[in-house]
Amino acid sequence: MTEHALEIRGLRKVYRGFTLDNVSFTLPRGRVMGLIGPNGAGKTTIVKLIMNLVSRQAGEIKVFGLDNRRDEVAVRSRIGFVYDVPPFVGDTTAERHRRALARFYPAWSEATFERLARSFDLPLDKKIKALSHGMRTKLALALALSHDADLLVLDEPTSGVDPASRRRFWDMIGDLAEQGITVFVTTHFMDEAEHCDELALIYGGRIVAAGSPAHLKREHVSQALLELECADLMGAYAALKHEAAITGVALFGNALHLTAVDEAAARDAAVASLGRAGIALSRLERIEPSLEDAFVAIIQESKGGEP
Repeated sequence: MTEHALEIRGLRKVYRGFTLDNVSFTLPRGRVMGLIGPNGAGKTTIVKLIMNLVSRQAGEIKVFGLDNRRDEVAVRSRIGFVYDVPPFVGDTTAERHRRALARFYPAWSEATFERLARSFDLPLDKKIKALSHGMRTKLALALALSHDADLLVLDEPTSGVDPASRRRFWDMIGDLAEQGITVFVTTHFMDEAEHCDELALIYGGRIVAAGSPAHLKREHVSQALLELECADLMGAYAALKHEAAITGVALFGNALHLTAVDEAAARDAAVASLGRAGIALSRLERIEPSLEDAFVAIIQESKGGEP
């Protein structure tokens, strides 16, 4: 029995204006892996290649040791796939859609679907067009898991979903992982990445870092991290980005995050620089790095240190 649910080696796909270049990573059985990156980085392309929906120019994809092209039928029977926008027919009910889909899977389990439908509070008699985005995602999950799938592939499942529904969704993913189901999910939300066991960060069609959330923060944010609040963030950004004592400046919500080798020197430089610019400083304190801080650092590293 192979120890990996998913193995990708040297994957390459070329479109006009975009190239997915030499992508490689592995996903161990029973783990939750997030493919993280901005929109347009190549996340959905990788999902389509895993599902053999588009052809690849080079590389290899194995699912539980099976080649995803040569053994496509066997591979698909082991994957539960949830699109970013589930392709339901709006005028049908959830129950009719379930009956139609069940015919295509020899291992379909009515008991599993009914259990999940109850757990997700699915209104099976309602037309799909009347369901919220979050409820459609739950329906797609129930359908994806009712044919004894061992690997769940989710493409941006929480895009357009409110924060409360996103939290409930990740609670469900945690429950599934505890049952031994392997999960591969794409997202551009950094806070969601914290729920994953393993991460692969993609930028510009390349995997630029991989590892656990803790590993990525430890490896890529080794300097002191300061959070600064002031009356004019963009003015402060312009004033601080050329300070020699400050190695990095990034905008984070209503604050700036500063990195520095020498914390004391960075504090002095920030206070003096904002004073010269006439910008009132509200707060400056050291904080623990987030995964988003690590991602910003990794992107800067991949661009040769450019901001």
